[in-house]
Amino acid sequence: MMRRQTQLPRSKQILIGASALLAVLVTEAPAEPYALPDMGSPADAVMSTGAEQRLGKAFMRNVRESLPILDDPVLTDYVESLGRELLAADNNAGGDFTFFVIDQPVVNAFAGPGGYIGVYAGLILAAETESELAAVMAHEIAHVTQRHLMRSIDDQSKLSIPATALLVAAAILGAQVSADAGVAAIAGIQAATLQRKINFTRENEKEADRLGIVTLAKAGYDPYAMAGFFERLAKNSRVYENNAPEFLRTHPVNTNRVADALGRADDFGARQRPDHLRFQLARAKLRERSYKRPEQAVDHFRDTLREGRYRNAMAERYGYALALERAGKPDASQEIATELLAAKPMLLEFVALDGRLDVKQGRASRAVTNLKQAISLAPGSWPLRIAYSEALMATGKPTQALDELRTVARLRPGNAVLYEKLEEAAHRAGDRPATHLFRAEKLYAEGDLEPAIRQLEIALRQRDIPYHDAALIQARLDAWKEEARDSKRKKKDRNGDQRGIRAQANHLQPNH
Repeated sequence: MMRRQTQLPRSKQILIGASALLAVLVTEAPAEPYALPDMGSPADAVMSTGAEQRLGKAFMRNVRESLPILDDPVLTDYVESLGRELLAADNNAGGDFTFFVIDQPVVNAFAGPGGYIGVYAGLILAAETESELAAVMAHEIAHVTQRHLMRSIDDQSKLSIPATALLVAAAILGAQVSADAGVAAIAGIQAATLQRKINFTRENEKEADRLGIVTLAKAGYDPYAMAGFFERLAKNSRVYENNAPEFLRTHPVNTNRVADALGRADDFGARQRPDHLRFQLARAKLRERSYKRPEQAVDHFRDTLREGRYRNAMAERYGYALALERAGKPDASQEIATELLAAKPMLLEFVALDGRLDVKQGRASRAVTNLKQAISLAPGSWPLRIAYSEALMATGKPTQALDELRTVARLRPGNAVLYEKLEEAAHRAGDRPATHLFRAEKLYAEGDLEPAIRQLEIALRQRDIPYHDAALIQARLDAWKEEARDSKRKKKDRNGDQRGIRAQANHLQPNH
């Protein structure tokens, strides 16, 4: 079930740049002719691709501790589908990418190590066309494919992957990752040095813009969308004054940058294409969520539908149905959902909504039947499988739900919310070893290594645990224990290094 995240205090908000770092931009030179980047990157000398992937996973755990990630399967699936379109059009794209949505009204996006790309809800709502959203995502993808972050990090050979991830997270997020570790990271000399070194350069930004526009055009989106979005935000910023969008704070836009983006787009020409319906549905869902009270959301969509103030009638009705659902009016919501499903019987958003409403109205068996049929037509749809598992739970079939969720977990490992659902299903199915295993996986995904280890140890002590399951848990336990030992060794080494640096600094004081 989707959980609403509370807004973080301003002092704790994470100001992640659309360039993924605290970008330092100066006046840019006139546009240069397009040329492929030098693929002989020095990034490999800093960190191998495999190590970067491990860093990315550790980094993501730190991000999860700091940001309200929106673990909504349907919204995440849309952002992922847009990301896949852009990746397919990018000749440089390789390896794994992970796209996710952050539940804050911030106009921004970021790219972290290992291909982790976060998109704020505020950016999706601020984008007037799907091409504008795609433009920002293509820019972030270019930062990853060109390994800009790795080019900017010196070899931190004395740091373990989790420690490096903490430092990178502290520098990228511009805030404390946690009350204790964040203070140590930002206050430490190594972290201060790292933050200065991983700022994206002007050349990185220009390269990301240039390659992003190429990807945008190849994917069939409007190549002028990047310049248009930059310019519109810059114009609107005049009324924001000190409350300008984070995109402009972390990713400054000037006339030269807009002109350069326009020049790049001229190489391809305008490509007008209608927005996907799913883009409009995502915006409607986020707008509905933006209202704290469901009654406010109901009033908003009722008024816009009555007055005709909308871009897409189907998306507006979808938002209205979601508002009615949250307001505790499933019958009224179902009436709209039935009409939407009749118009688009295979659209994920409408199938999931219909199934959820069936469960809420005591028709869980009908939801199971319909969702099972939908999965047979789209077996690779993980959001449908999650919806199906929830319907199975509602009909008292936790073992079947557990099997469905295990399938999703094999496709999408490392998701804390998914492991929470698995833990619940295993508990209700009476599978104690699996309950502790999935609780451990959830803790590990959230960055709580020691408690996760304890849960695995408890899982191994359960009676009648199958040999194969015990072997898998033992292998996982051995790996985590080694990670914990390595982290402690590196922490001890760092503490010793910093004591030596402080002693040397004290020795150089005048009174010495």
